[in-house]
Amino acid sequence: MWLWIGSLGSSFAMNMQIIARGWLVFEITESPMDLAWVTMSFMVPTVLFSLYGGVLADRMRKKRVIIYAQALNCLATVAMAIIIFSGTVSFWDFIWFGFFNGAVLALSMPARQAFVPELIPNHLLFAAMGLNTTGWNLARIVGPAFAGLLIALIAGGDKTSTFGVGIVYIVIASLYFISAVTMLLIDQTGKVKQDGKASALSDMKEGLAYVVQHPPVFGLIILSIIPFLFGMPLNTLLPAFNEEVMGGGPDDLGFLVSAMGLGAIVGSLLMATMGDLRNKAVWLLVTCVGWGAVTSAFGMSQTAWLVFVLIAFIGLISSWNMSLNRGMLQMQVDDQMRGRIMSIDMMSHGLMPLGVFPISWVAENYDVGTALVVSGSAFMVLTLLCYLFIPSVRVTDRLREKPA
Repeated sequence: MWLWIGSLGSSFAMNMQIIARGWLVFEITESPMDLAWVTMSFMVPTVLFSLYGGVLADRMRKKRVIIYAQALNCLATVAMAIIIFSGTVSFWDFIWFGFFNGAVLALSMPARQAFVPELIPNHLLFAAMGLNTTGWNLARIVGPAFAGLLIALIAGGDKTSTFGVGIVYIVIASLYFISAVTMLLIDQTGKVKQDGKASALSDMKEGLAYVVQHPPVFGLIILSIIPFLFGMPLNTLLPAFNEEVMGGGPDDLGFLVSAMGLGAIVGSLLMATMGDLRNKAVWLLVTCVGWGAVTSAFGMSQTAWLVFVLIAFIGLISSWNMSLNRGMLQMQVDDQMRGRIMSIDMMSHGLMPLGVFPISWVAENYDVGTALVVSGSAFMVLTLLCYLFIPSVRVTDRLREKPA
């Protein structure tokens, strides 16, 4: 329970930061490409440090890793709030802060993910994944709306005001602090899977070899990369869509993200209640294609009610897809490899800028709606091509052989 509460606190912090950061960066630069650069500053450390984060998860007490990470995020967020309050905040401040946040997340998230199966029995794992995603999506509903309303209320209609954003960053720092404190209440500290005699590089190579040698694991990682390439650009471009297409303010942006979160919490609860779903591989592919289709439909929409309905459905289908993928991956991985495989999965998510940048270029040179149509179409086509030409994608629910 305490792990879930701690995760909920950090989830609220991250979702509030998405609104505060996206709103202020777009007000400063008025450029979709600059939104992409800020996203890239957060994602690059995922590629650089996630593998080492997996080694830490297998070599160190997971509880300690998570506490240190939340404490560091708290201190960095306070520093960012001070810069915002000073009135000297610039685009580059969000770049360095994004890089720091991304590095801390990359080094600690494998430990958090690998900690869950040590606290939960295997037969409850899919339900736990669903409930964990439910907590994240609850934060996606309340956090963005609260952040947007707080900024709008304090600014009083003044789009040049940064004071409200600074207040939001103070709230975010407090949430990171609470998340660190709740981790202290967990009795277990996490099992050490490796004795540390081998080098970190050797452990990383062993993890990569494991993925290649186990087709279901490889297929699941492929099917988690595609959504980050062409499903997540919507999150990056939402501030631009909100202002350019809908003509909305920070409160409207918060409501849009909250609508996505509302759909997502329904999707994660569905996954939690379904338990051991049959034909998991089929459902995983169907939700990938459906996610892409609804993203394209969202890009073509301009009517307010339809925009909210579609973004809620995107939240539902994306949440279901990611919960299913995470649960399947946890079931496929051997205990002693769990931290490293979670880190490889996370590292693959760092490839997101490869999708975000070309989609943001389309938004910059054409319009945001066209960019989202292209993004959704690429999502569907790439999923189908992987199904046709990568055999591992078709066997993601094949049960792994257990040692005798």
